[in-house]
Amino acid sequence: MRIAILSPSSRFMQHHKSCNSGKNAISLLSEGLIKRGVDVTLFTSSDLETKERLESNCSIPYKEENHLNFIACVSSHMVNVLKKAGEFDLIHNYFNLVPLFYRRLINTPMVTTIHAPSSDILSLFKEDEGRSYYVSASIAGRNPCLEYISTIYDSIDLPSFTLKEQKENYLISFGNIHPNNGIEEAIEIARKSGMKLVLTGNVLDQTYFENVVLPQQGDHLIIHGGMIDQALKDKLLGGAYAFLHSIRFGDPFDLSIIEAMACGTPVIAFSGSAMHEIIKDCETGYIVESIEDALNRLKHISTINRTQCRRWVEDRFSQDRMVEDYLQVYKKILEMERPRAHHANPPWGKWEVLLDEPTYKVKRITVLPGNRLSYQKHFQREEYWNVVGGKASVTIDGKEILLKSGQAIDIPKGAAHRVANQEQSSLVFIEIQRGSYLGEDDIVRLEDDYGRS
Repeated sequence: MRIAILSPSSRFMQHHKSCNSGKNAISLLSEGLIKRGVDVTLFTSSDLETKERLESNCSIPYKEENHLNFIACVSSHMVNVLKKAGEFDLIHNYFNLVPLFYRRLINTPMVTTIHAPSSDILSLFKEDEGRSYYVSASIAGRNPCLEYISTIYDSIDLPSFTLKEQKENYLISFGNIHPNNGIEEAIEIARKSGMKLVLTGNVLDQTYFENVVLPQQGDHLIIHGGMIDQALKDKLLGGAYAFLHSIRFGDPFDLSIIEAMACGTPVIAFSGSAMHEIIKDCETGYIVESIEDALNRLKHISTINRTQCRRWVEDRFSQDRMVEDYLQVYKKILEMERPRAHHANPPWGKWEVLLDEPTYKVKRITVLPGNRLSYQKHFQREEYWNVVGGKASVTIDGKEILLKSGQAIDIPKGAAHRVANQEQSSLVFIEIQRGSYLGEDDIVRLEDDYGRS
């Protein structure tokens, strides 16, 4: 299986992270797929560090502040993908919605992971359903205008987070510092509970930060503005009495909640978005409706088993689980696409569609030395084979015929047939199919050297 993964820009990823968490979900997915034997190529900006095969024809990092450079890079990035789309069985778009506008220019199937309901723009892609496939990163993040093939939760890099049984007397909150991100609610919960609050996040609204948040800094409020490294993050999360998520809307799937539970730290979160998908209420934390409710639940947070928090993450948000879920989606899509596939690499060689019309199709077929196709029948089409390289040993209804380069033969509808290459070099022939239905599933295999049915 050959998979192309389109990665978001580094600027996008850093904008959505409050610290350097090491491997992101895309790296974890790519590495996990490679371990399963999948051929993965990662299309991304040139400044992203990765161990996977990297495709980038843009030397300007996406995190550049120059927006014209950014747009130019995105466009160049997409042209590179379009040129090489035919080399892959499937394209996994983890980028954003931009590649969906190019979807109709390629024959390779595409699956897109959508992290947020995003809005009205998704309705533009509804008419392309049937050739585009969508995975939601949470049930809460689904948009009703699209049909989704699955919901797959992002994983975290579990080895980067340490389970800590001993907790300290402080609360912690991670997230971008912005008026809509529940910062003041978290500060109020900490103040009324008499506990210290550690606040960490990128400052998205400098005026709000300087006028509202920063003046409250003191013994009871410690602020880490900007990115923090993974070691400090692990230490802060693991030592916290509880993690506060006081946002009522916004990102429907917050990985920092999962990271906290991976360290054994229970979570108190305002209800909404995907909280019921992320937190096991009363077992790994509490989902609350108000500040007063949060204060009441804080009194019982010590009853939460910190080891159980870690196990919940291991079972639900591990790399292995995410990789397996995506593998099943890939296989399902490729099976659905099989009747209209435009290229394939079966064990005997390869084939590619050169022309595809409603009543006829033209293929170039290459058979490796010493290999042969299955003995098969088609009931909705007839075929015409023209050898252009090598020699073909053709069998039709039990009769064997030898064809040299430049010779051709008709395969009647319903006839049992196969072709074999008994030479030392590859056999290449052009196949012209004619009929009312030309899907790859119009086949009955009578014999097959590779155990296919």
